[in-house]
Amino acid sequence: MDIVGAIDSAVAEVGTALLGKEAQIRLALCCLLSRGHLLIEDLPGMGKTTLSHALAVVLGLSYKRVQFTSDLLPADILGVSVYNRNDGSFTFHPGPVFTQVLLADEINRTTPRTQSALLEAMAEGQVTIEGETRRLPRPFFVIATQNPIHQSGTYPLPESQLDRFLMRLHLGYPDPQAERQMLLNTAAGENPEATLQRCLAPEELESCRAATRQVHVADSVLDYLQRLVAFTRERAEFAVGLSPRGALALLDCARTWAFMNRRQHIVPEDLQAVLAAVAAHRLVPSGDYAGDGHALVDLMQRSVDVIRS
Repeated sequence: MDIVGAIDSAVAEVGTALLGKEAQIRLALCCLLSRGHLLIEDLPGMGKTTLSHALAVVLGLSYKRVQFTSDLLPADILGVSVYNRNDGSFTFHPGPVFTQVLLADEINRTTPRTQSALLEAMAEGQVTIEGETRRLPRPFFVIATQNPIHQSGTYPLPESQLDRFLMRLHLGYPDPQAERQMLLNTAAGENPEATLQRCLAPEELESCRAATRQVHVADSVLDYLQRLVAFTRERAEFAVGLSPRGALALLDCARTWAFMNRRQHIVPEDLQAVLAAVAAHRLVPSGDYAGDGHALVDLMQRSVDVIRS
């Protein structure tokens, strides 16, 4: 099977556990193949944890889950050195961050201090504990879930942490057909998550990541990307526009999206397909604008022409 076919098989396999969410599954895989980290924001019970575990299984990656609570400490995530009285030495006990897929469940229920413990790991693929730098397994992919801020007992993610996530997704309610199938599966005692099969080997995953770097970007597409970015920095509706990091993130994800659709070049539709997931959580509306980040993305797509007039 060709590599893109294997990606399609992985999407279909995850779709057996998370019914009716093919678009979100493809975006999550795009995020992973783009060497980014994923934030999933939605109400409890929408399938956030199911998606993260299913992705780890079908990609053949090691997986650990941390339930974030208000009393969680950074050492609970990174690990700790324990004194051995027998020989007077310290033995390091690695925390759950030493894995390939880390699910940070309900990350906005813990304090900013603990949230920030993930920063170096997400940015550098390594952690520094007691003055010693330790490399994390590769690939290293953080999937953080959070409940909406308006729910009680939550701490908004600091801006520096939010920007470390390449994408933010919302799963939403299932459509009636998918929900009916889920109910039928449960009534029959079936658990699709328990029968998931691996579709990609780790070395194939690295090959995919390398191949996305070879996708061509024409000058006309770069012009369109720069017009999108400039729009966010110049219009009064935006209090904060896209940073250079945000522009690079948009380009990387568009490259991967084109590769997943069997193209060796980016078309404007690739940028549009990933724009909301990549940009919405990075945009801050001005005080006079009533919409949120997704409304700002809609404004960008309506206002910025693909071809300069």
